[in-house]
Amino acid sequence: MTRRVLLVSPAMTPALRQARFYDGDSIEDLGAARARSAAGSLSAPARVVVSASTRCRETARALGLDGAVEAAALRGVDVGRWRGRTLDEVTGAEPEALGHWLTDPEWAGHGGESVREVCARVAAWLDGAAGGRTVAVVEPEIVRAAVVGALGLPMSAFWRLDVVPLTATQLSGRAERWNLRLGGPLVAPEA
Repeated sequence: MTRRVLLVSPAMTPALRQARFYDGDSIEDLGAARARSAAGSLSAPARVVVSASTRCRETARALGLDGAVEAAALRGVDVGRWRGRTLDEVTGAEPEALGHWLTDPEWAGHGGESVREVCARVAAWLDGAAGGRTVAVVEPEIVRAAVVGALGLPMSAFWRLDVVPLTATQLSGRAERWNLRLGGPLVAPEA
C-alpha cells in the first residue's frame, strides 16, 4: 500500500520571527487565523500526528485536525543550552560552536542532539509509517530531516532546505522509495 505523509510546518511564532531557538511559545494570533482559514483544505487523513510542541499542537487544532497524537520520533531537535537564545546571541557568544553545528552533522557540542541523530530518528519513523494518508504537523527541522532521509540526500543539504510557516510538503512511497511533492502554502478552501 502506498504511504502518503503530508508534513505541515507550524504557524508563525515569536521564536520564528526573532530567529530564536524554540522555547515553547504559542503561535501568533495572525498565524492562528491563517491556519483557521486553511482548515478544511487538507484531504481527510487516516491519522494525524504532531511534534510534541505547543506550536505544533496549536497549529493542528487551528487547522481542525482533531485527534492528533504526539509522535516522540517527530519531536523538535534538542538544541541543549541554546534553547530560547537568538541566533545572534549564539553567534556572538559561541561563533565556532555554531559554525560546527551548521557544517558538521555529527556535532552536538551544545548539549543537545546532532543533525545526524535528528535525521536518523525521522528516517526510522518514515520507514515505519503506516499505509494510507498521514498528516504530520511538525517542526521545520523535522520537515528538513524527512526530505533528507526520504531522498537520500547528503546531510549537508539539511541546512539548505528552507521551511516556511504553514506550508505542506508531501512524501509518497512504497518499498522504501519515496517521492517528494515540494511544499506549498496552505490555502483556504474555495467557497
